[in-house]
Amino acid sequence: MSSSPPAAEAMDFVVDRTDLRRCQVVRHPQPDQLAAGEVLLRVDRFAFTANNVTYGVAGDMLSYWSFFPAEPGWGRIPVWGFADVARSRHQGIGEGARVFGYLPMSTHVVVQPDAVSRGGFVDAAPHRAGLPVVYNQYSLAAGDPGYAAAGEDQQMLFRPLFVTAFLLDDFVADNGFFGARTVILSSASSKTALGLAFLLSGRAGACEVVGLTSPRNAGFVAGLGCYDRVVTYDQIGSLPRGPVVFVDMAGDGPMVRALHHHFGDDMKHSCVVGVTHWEQRGQPGEELPGAQPTFFFAPTQLQKRTQDWGADGFQQRYAAAWRRFLAFAKDKIRIVRGHGPEAVERVYLQMVDGRVTPDEGHILSL
Repeated sequence: MSSSPPAAEAMDFVVDRTDLRRCQVVRHPQPDQLAAGEVLLRVDRFAFTANNVTYGVAGDMLSYWSFFPAEPGWGRIPVWGFADVARSRHQGIGEGARVFGYLPMSTHVVVQPDAVSRGGFVDAAPHRAGLPVVYNQYSLAAGDPGYAAAGEDQQMLFRPLFVTAFLLDDFVADNGFFGARTVILSSASSKTALGLAFLLSGRAGACEVVGLTSPRNAGFVAGLGCYDRVVTYDQIGSLPRGPVVFVDMAGDGPMVRALHHHFGDDMKHSCVVGVTHWEQRGQPGEELPGAQPTFFFAPTQLQKRTQDWGADGFQQRYAAAWRRFLAFAKDKIRIVRGHGPEAVERVYLQMVDGRVTPDEGHILSL
């Protein structure tokens, strides 16, 4: 009697939720049974940026670990990338379809498409029901106008981060710059900061855009052309006093403290977006001079503007800004590709340690 062929292998890259430097690749059989309505995606490629480290740092606080569950104590950090439909038990999703969206650092993931249209679908898997819908939406390349507007590498690297930048720019402007005319961005070399600085600089002199960065990255940031002033972290005391808005991509506690004490009551709004300097975070609940740091949750502003403008109106405004940004950013970042578990682990640990140069855009696959 002949034996059954071995099940095809799948892999998950997982990290210790209490120690982000501890990671491993878990190998297991591919799912061999799909329920009615389910689809198996084969993850092709994904971008990995400092923003993904933020997902790990804030995994418990903002439920990022909940999107792609792992064994107890371990987590799968979400990434943005492309996948292909390997098997489908959903009549509206054909095998071979190209999909863009929120994926695990894995080779495969099962989704449960709902609200299927020519342009995409929503994953209605029960464990994702209470999570922000913006992360549960997937685009089908064949019907996505944004797919044609950019190459896949640029879409993976910039599109999700540019949504955040677009909403940040809108949030700050919608609040009248909180009475300030200077906006300071930390981790100014990061891709979210790049998008925000580009948008703010296009507001016809509405504000001065100041980039805070390390001495190592100062030349790169100055060369981008979208910051009015570039200041290194050790030069905070040289910044002229006056009303400011601070958008924090770094999460560096001592740096945040120095800025708040330097500006005092002139710190009109302090907005927390990322934690690229995740090991220098401040103490929770620490009182600082001026406006207290407040986490910016992009889905909240997205919901507000979707109500204000309608879904089509939002998409039109975003698409116009996205096209302008692509033309600006296409030559700013050098694509670096990596394939296989060793490459994924190497880039992951480099990003966790802050050792990736800002002109690199990493595209990975297991």
